Amino acid sequence: MKRLRSFTALIVSSLCVISSCVKAQDSAEKIQPVSSDKILIVYLSRTKNTKVIAGMIKGNVGGRMVELELQTPYPEDYKAIVDQVAAENASGFLPPLKTQIEDISQYEVIFVGFPTWGMQLPPPMKSFLKQYDLSGKTVVPFNTNAGYGTGSSFQAVKNLAPKSKVPEGFTTRGGIERDGILFVMEGEREVQAQAEVRKWLQKIGASK
Repeated sequence: MKRLRSFTALIVSSLCVISSCVKAQDSAEKIQPVSSDKILIVYLSRTKNTKVIAGMIKGNVGGRMVELELQTPYPEDYKAIVDQVAAENASGFLPPLKTQIEDISQYEVIFVGFPTWGMQLPPPMKSFLKQYDLSGKTVVPFNTNAGYGTGSSFQAVKNLAPKSKVPEGFTTRGGIERDGILFVMEGEREVQAQAEVRKWLQKIGASK
């Protein structure tokens, strides 16, 4: 009987420790409230779906929206851009950005939005995360994809911002450019996405 009681006590103690760890993780994933002028929303959007999500985030939390543009834009042809991005990912090339953000130190929370390209983080967003020192900031990823998920993109954000806090990201289905389905964030789909964004922002503690 003594052994049974000791074993039970050990199990209860272990569960309490695990529960405390989970609570600590949940707490760590929350965004600390900041004023809207401390929020930056940086996004890359080829078919404008990610841009709409960026606008929804701004509508909920405020902040400044900035679109990432390259010094040399990608080709319009779908196959051409797929081939170019694949080559950049293979070589590690980071395309130079036309977009420049002055005094990024003034922002405390930076949302970074992008589509999934080749199941990876798009090279322009890699350029952004490499170019700026985001140490001590909260970097929040959001994503649109063709139905195949985020791939390695969210992990890449964590890897490229190792000294930043990276809460749970947001992802939703956008267009399927390969099939000629481009902009989809309108009508019922837009309403659905708005609800998804609000729920996510509440979960990570970013809602007003």
